[in-house]
Amino acid sequence: MTASPEDVPEQVLRTSIVERLFAREADPRPLFTHQDHTAGVDSTVTWTEFVSRVRVVAGALRLVARPGDRVAVLTGQDLNYPLAFFGALAAGLIAVPLMAPGSPSQRARLAGVLEDSGARVWLTSSAAAAKVREAGAPDHLIVVDELSGPEADPLPVAPESPAYLQYTSGSTREPAGAVIPHRAVAAACWQASRAYAVDEGTTCVGWIPFFHDMGLIQLLCLPVHAGARSVFMSPAEFVHRPVRWLRQLADHPAVFTAAPNFAFDLAVEAAGEAGDDLDLSDVLVALNGAEPVRPRTVARFLEAFGPHGFRAEAHRPSYGLAEATVYVASAGAEGPRGAVFDREALAQGRAIEVPDGQELVSVGRPLGQRLRIVRDGVALPDGLAGEIWIHGPNVAAGYWGRGDAAAFGGELDGSDGWLRTGDLGVVHRGDLYITGRLKDLIVIDGRNFHPQDIEAVAGEAHPAIRRDRVAAFGVTDERGEGAMLVAEWAKNAEADVKEVTRVVLRAVSREHDLTLRSVRLVPSGDLPRTSSGKVARVAARARYSRRRG
Repeated sequence: MTASPEDVPEQVLRTSIVERLFAREADPRPLFTHQDHTAGVDSTVTWTEFVSRVRVVAGALRLVARPGDRVAVLTGQDLNYPLAFFGALAAGLIAVPLMAPGSPSQRARLAGVLEDSGARVWLTSSAAAAKVREAGAPDHLIVVDELSGPEADPLPVAPESPAYLQYTSGSTREPAGAVIPHRAVAAACWQASRAYAVDEGTTCVGWIPFFHDMGLIQLLCLPVHAGARSVFMSPAEFVHRPVRWLRQLADHPAVFTAAPNFAFDLAVEAAGEAGDDLDLSDVLVALNGAEPVRPRTVARFLEAFGPHGFRAEAHRPSYGLAEATVYVASAGAEGPRGAVFDREALAQGRAIEVPDGQELVSVGRPLGQRLRIVRDGVALPDGLAGEIWIHGPNVAAGYWGRGDAAAFGGELDGSDGWLRTGDLGVVHRGDLYITGRLKDLIVIDGRNFHPQDIEAVAGEAHPAIRRDRVAAFGVTDERGEGAMLVAEWAKNAEADVKEVTRVVLRAVSREHDLTLRSVRLVPSGDLPRTSSGKVARVAARARYSRRRG
């Protein structure tokens, strides 16, 4: 895959997201709407109202911080979050999108990120202030919805100036803050607006947390870039009742939504609650990304909601990562495409189509950036698997406090600055297929196994297992190399442990010719997860790989 269909225009890269926001200062249309299902109310702010409030936050920040200082955003998922985020950017500061402290595990991660970023100014809301104060004592704690001071004009910023630090979720290592320059925000928003046809008539709808790269771009930055509207709720409200997302999709025009694969599965399970009047015919794009896209999920979602007007081509499998300001590649207007590959050949790095094998969903093609499949520093032709490298204006400048880390220094095609994503993939018939994570690869007796493939088989093996709560990883002991699997019980599941274990062992052996070293079934909620909700394999290996005794 030698080039993207289009390059990001230079003028786009020179126009910051803050400039785009203030250019619509006189726009009376709705910009952000927060749906609070607990209170049963929707709260909306127009472009004009929002810009005025951003000016106030920027004015307060100018009194206590200098350009380049880091400012932590620590509010709930409500209208105060975009206010704090854009207020920090307008003041010429570096935002650190985080979350109000919650569980003990979240507080521990939060403390580490706050220390790493060196944020001495924290922005919060009146509703979250008490919990935030428990997290520490910054130099300045500002409650954005209580401000009434003087307004300030936005400070001009250079395209290479950092806009924010996007802390990775920590699924394969300790969280690190990717430095996202203003030009990367502009590039990513342009790429997403082109890939998903987002414009002034679009409603960006969803629940993805704002501290996550997908939520930050899809629900905050992209609407401002394109002049669209954003309608959002908190992740917890979706998890408690997934049908709320379905109603959200049906209640607004020209919808662009985004969610991880597991959310589409939860929506299918909630289909019976949605009612016969559910109309999804105006869902233009439903982006499926942030974790492996399962063929059965795509099929189930269409089966459940096709009768409600959902069009097959609206489902858009996509691929991205925090270090690329989220967007890399996506399916086009034709919708999902896939292929069936020989399992053994694919595990060894070759994509060979067969009638009966492993089905994968394509994540489409890149836009506004170059993409290569690389092995041992050499770009590979189509059909051979390797690490995905990308090069474009949406790529981060490095990790905060760590300089230009090795991941950002790749040299290829006579140029440097290539991002080594750590993800494995293959280009087949022009489309990109994700095959795994480089660090997660399980190698047994010279054979390669991708954990997500094993997890997918195990998750479908028995209804007592939660499909999205399975972790497979390699282990090494006196018996040599092996693999084990940990899975959570589905809520309210009643089944015999030995029988479920046997079913999983048989399924994995049948599909992958692999005998698992062990299968552990743990209570719902027991598997460690990243801040974005994905299973953390490294943490799972550390917790469960030791023998019980």
